[in-house]
Amino acid sequence: MENREDLKSMLPFLPLLLRSSNLFWPSQVVESLKTLSKGPLHSKVNSGELLFITISNIRDSLALPSLHRLSPYAHEGYGLFFDELISREEAAKWFADVVPGLANFLLRLPSLLESHYHNADNLLNGVKTGIRLLGPQDAGVVFLGQELIGALLVCAFFCLFPVSDRGAKRLPTINFDHLFEDIYSSYSEKQENKIKCIIHYFERICLSMPEGSVSFERKILPSEQLPLCVSYPKADFWIKSVVSLCTLEVHSSGFIEDQSSGALEVDFSNKYLGGGALHRGCVQEEIRFMINPELIAGMLFLPCMEDNEAIEIVGAERFSNYTGYASSFRFSGDYVDKRDVDSFRRRRTRIVAIDALCNAGMGQYELKYLLRETNKAFCGFLDQSKCDHKRLFRDGGLKGSLCIQADRDGDVMMDEAPSTSVEIALSGEESVNQVIRYSDKKGSWCDDPENKIGIATGNWGCGAFGGDPEIKTIVQWLAASQALRPSVSYYTCGLKSLQNLNQLSQWISLLGWTVGDLWNMLVEYSSQRFNKETNLGFFAWLLPSLFSQEAP
Repeated sequence: MENREDLKSMLPFLPLLLRSSNLFWPSQVVESLKTLSKGPLHSKVNSGELLFITISNIRDSLALPSLHRLSPYAHEGYGLFFDELISREEAAKWFADVVPGLANFLLRLPSLLESHYHNADNLLNGVKTGIRLLGPQDAGVVFLGQELIGALLVCAFFCLFPVSDRGAKRLPTINFDHLFEDIYSSYSEKQENKIKCIIHYFERICLSMPEGSVSFERKILPSEQLPLCVSYPKADFWIKSVVSLCTLEVHSSGFIEDQSSGALEVDFSNKYLGGGALHRGCVQEEIRFMINPELIAGMLFLPCMEDNEAIEIVGAERFSNYTGYASSFRFSGDYVDKRDVDSFRRRRTRIVAIDALCNAGMGQYELKYLLRETNKAFCGFLDQSKCDHKRLFRDGGLKGSLCIQADRDGDVMMDEAPSTSVEIALSGEESVNQVIRYSDKKGSWCDDPENKIGIATGNWGCGAFGGDPEIKTIVQWLAASQALRPSVSYYTCGLKSLQNLNQLSQWISLLGWTVGDLWNMLVEYSSQRFNKETNLGFFAWLLPSLFSQEAP
């Protein structure tokens, strides 16, 4: 165990000790957890205030340095929630049934991690899957069992993760102290109901522990040219694309997470995965992390995303129903997730986190930012393993720059395009074969052999981030099409500016436009908008006859 690089990268961020190939809690922590596991009659922990005191004592036993101090009002937040905001009946059940179960999860954490690392090298032949710091520009995947995720989230609830090095590694918040502090320092019903979702998750796993797994993958469009890999595209790539536009299905009502087609669901992410989920945030990403709390586990080991990165998470189970949005968000009871599982025991819930430009303003119409947004979505939507690299090299010895294009059936074609950034740089047959083998391995866990998984998305980067909904719609349509996705299911949430999206997409489809055609129109419009040559929205600028019918 001591020689495992993956474990070494995580040790500064775990509360456990390692000695003689064994992970373990300090003896004082074990005694405290054993006492807590026996229930309130033995532990005397029957209130939020006493629970927090126990948490503080366990933290003291871990000898966490002063930099690990909890949020100032976390103590009051735990007390407020468990002693005042929930009913006495709910509180009695929590302390009698759930808290002992949480203590048992923590007692099992060392053995769960040891088992995880023992099996990590055998899950996918030759591919690392152990939990590790999966940093920027480090493409890779981590597989976690749902029981291990449960234990890690209990650790976060008890605020036991060391935090002093997290900022330097650009890691998001992971302990729950801010979540509880915010309910006291700035009470809101949405914050109370966020915590209710988390508490419900703990109640569920203490009653019946799921036995599946969840994968967390860092996806990258490399900036440099690598063998057999689609790299970060330049504008010329989009200009010359001859890929057909995929089907765009418009939904004026409904939610991304309720789609039933098995699509890849877009998380409108902060560059720090989870955004304000463990603080006061309560919009699209934060809500998803509350109803699918296993997503929070990724916040432990996934640093913030750079412009050429995305994070794909497969298998996170949903546990809660909800109503409302932002300030009106409310937990509305149990949710039984009936999605089936794949060969890795992951639920077929596929979520991709992509972060949009923040405070976009007029800058979003500049070419460099238009390119950034399109490439960000492309990174999230693309499956590198779907590129037919073997066919690219069927003639052998081919060198130079290639523009990779594909038709709607997935057949890959080549055109010489020295100025494009999607290039194949060969360094000999051995290098080619090595990357082909890697692509084959990656494809084995992607669970989409026939490329039938579409995209489910909506108003990404709009709202608080200030994105133009019409631009963001087109950007995502372009990216999904270029990534060879068969369809985009777009949920407008009734946004007025998108009420004619369906008619516009049908008109474009009738013209038979390619990705390059639509991209060129988008660039022309954006240039005019940035230079204040037009004040029209993109839809009205592109198809004025459709929108002139609405004029008063």
